[in-house]
Amino acid sequence: MTRPNIRPRPPSAAGRGTALAALGIGLLPLGLLPLGLLPGTPAPRAHADPVADANRQAALVDQEDQRIMQTRSVLSAMLMIGGQATTQWKRPQIFGSAHGKTLVLPPTTNGRAYTVADLARYGGQYFRRLGDGSFLLGIHVFVADGAKLLLSGGTRPLVIRMGSLPSAFSSIVSFGGAIQIKGTQRDPVQITSWNPRTNAPDRQVADGRAYIRAVGGEFRMDYTRVSDLGFWSGRTGGIALTGTDRPSSATKHLNKQQRHEAKKKRQEQQQNGGNTGGGPGDIETEKPGGGGDGPGGTATHVPAADLVTGAITNSTIAGDAFGLFVSGSNQTQITNNAIQNSLVNGLVMHRFAKNANIANTTVRGSRGDGFVLSRATEKIRVTNCTAERNGHDGFTLNGRALAEGPSASGESLESFGDSSINNSLAKDNGHYGIELLGGDKLSVQNSKVIGGDMGIVVRNAATNVQISGNQLTGQVRQGISLRDGVKGANLAGNTVDGARTGIYLRGSSATLLGNTVRGAKAHGISVLGAAGGSQIRDNTLSGSGTSAVSTSRSHGKVVKEDNNDDGWHDTASLWMKAQRYLTPLNVIWTCVFAVVIFSMVRARNDRQRIGRLGLHPYTLQQPLEKRQVWSLPRRSAQPQPRPMPARPGPMAGAPAMAGAGAGGRAGSPFAGAVPGQPVAGRQPAPPPGGPSASPTVPGNVRRPAVPPRGPQPVAPHSSQTTGPRPVPPPATPPHPTPRTGVPQPQRRGV
Repeated sequence: MTRPNIRPRPPSAAGRGTALAALGIGLLPLGLLPLGLLPGTPAPRAHADPVADANRQAALVDQEDQRIMQTRSVLSAMLMIGGQATTQWKRPQIFGSAHGKTLVLPPTTNGRAYTVADLARYGGQYFRRLGDGSFLLGIHVFVADGAKLLLSGGTRPLVIRMGSLPSAFSSIVSFGGAIQIKGTQRDPVQITSWNPRTNAPDRQVADGRAYIRAVGGEFRMDYTRVSDLGFWSGRTGGIALTGTDRPSSATKHLNKQQRHEAKKKRQEQQQNGGNTGGGPGDIETEKPGGGGDGPGGTATHVPAADLVTGAITNSTIAGDAFGLFVSGSNQTQITNNAIQNSLVNGLVMHRFAKNANIANTTVRGSRGDGFVLSRATEKIRVTNCTAERNGHDGFTLNGRALAEGPSASGESLESFGDSSINNSLAKDNGHYGIELLGGDKLSVQNSKVIGGDMGIVVRNAATNVQISGNQLTGQVRQGISLRDGVKGANLAGNTVDGARTGIYLRGSSATLLGNTVRGAKAHGISVLGAAGGSQIRDNTLSGSGTSAVSTSRSHGKVVKEDNNDDGWHDTASLWMKAQRYLTPLNVIWTCVFAVVIFSMVRARNDRQRIGRLGLHPYTLQQPLEKRQVWSLPRRSAQPQPRPMPARPGPMAGAPAMAGAGAGGRAGSPFAGAVPGQPVAGRQPAPPPGGPSASPTVPGNVRRPAVPPRGPQPVAPHSSQTTGPRPVPPPATPPHPTPRTGVPQPQRRGV
């Protein structure tokens, strides 16, 4: 599509002074012309204080709202008078107010549209043709409810310069009417702000600037080049299509054709079981809770008859405050357009814009976002669009509710959604490529994101988000990021190349299926926080970093199955690898198993085995019969006399009795003897029959011989390392059942 140069030939100097005078009279309050607008007077300088500029622009927006409401109210009051006065007010005329003069175009009786020739006829000196063939507009234009305005060049290109001076500006506003700007591919219509003093477009927004706005009704623009319009707000931002929450006028007059069309529409609605009709100001009602097509809630619901509709096609918008601003609209079509260098955002779909179609549109160089779908918008399709080199996000979809609880306006708590971005491109934007904020059933499919800090970001508790078939390249931090309470998201078939982290989940749950991550430098997929119910399946991950799939910092059950990480190079240190398994639960179970194993070892052998290698394991468990028997002294069979107590007073120097000082009985043969030791001065007599014969006791009962004392077993802590010495078993039982009255030996150590 050929786009000719917007700058027309400068007007001649002869007509410049007249144009300046007419422009100043039309735009300034009550026709007063300050010295600053006279030829030869220096133009006032723009404010350098941002706060002062902001306050001034906001005040100008309020003044514009008041002027429009006053003009509409006066026209409605005049039409209600009736008679000859009403007939007179049905003709175009100029209204004066404290905020400037306005050319009012009421509806015609035959439904004919006003043209450029009518503007020149009724506007007089405020709409004049300059020497180069262009037109200079020096007055506000108001298209009333039911009226139509057609701006078309016909046989020659149409160029309209909308006057915009430091102290005043012009505008074209329709309130329930219809505006159509129609050019051709060869000769597009050109509309720009213009300062006759500097002979250049007005690029100072601090003192206001010319704009075009449709309030309700219909707006269509085809093959048009618009530049340097608008200031401060969306409705005064350049090209604005806005609905209204004010009911239509009760005195709205329709021609015969319009009445027949309205009747036919009501009959069709009755046959389809829809709304039974009513006056133009009736408010459209919907099912509670957002069950209908609307957003739910009634506080700021726009009446059905006052939604703006229209189409902007094959046009270029450059240097506006807001490239294109749409709110309170239904079924708006925006196709084959280029929006460049907007001062705020490029294309903005604001509250209660629904069922819109945006296709083949490019937004470049905006200081803010490229495409914005604000809260309370739904069912908007963005297809084959490009957002490139914008200061913030390329695309922003906001589906959050208008309120989070009770509010002064009583807004609904229902979120919005059902909007999508398909086959689009976000390239080299300053912040994110595509950002989804809350909402339900938002989707991004088959799109490309190149560069930016992050590629696709989903946050603010969005639900049922679908992200599939997208290609993301060259992001700084994360390719796809889901965070802050996202639920039920589906990521399938996406390709992320070159981001530090391919896919990032924080405090969100999603299903990741069949995604490909290449060239990641930290993680292929990283999951943090509460991610219960997430599934990571059949993904292909390549790159280098601490882990291909990191879930060590997540909570809840995360399913990981059939992921291909053969191309991943793990660069984690030993300590980082250990940290993956040093979770509190793993530490607890490790301690439990360690205690069990330690107890088993101690129970098997409670002594140390050092120095016992090669010994039989049951050496210390020999039977008592195989152990050495200690020999004990034999007592006499004769009873010993009871010792008499010693009498006191022994004679001095008398010798003591033998054994008296040894603790034994006086006169006892064994007095002072130690058990197990032979008595001094007495040799033990061998038993009859030799050493090996068994001793005899009275009654001819033979006792078994005491086995000789053989080698003893090695003590557990002995320094000897030789094997145990065998102990010969006794020939006869060592201890037969004793007979009554036979004294038994005492054994020690057994």
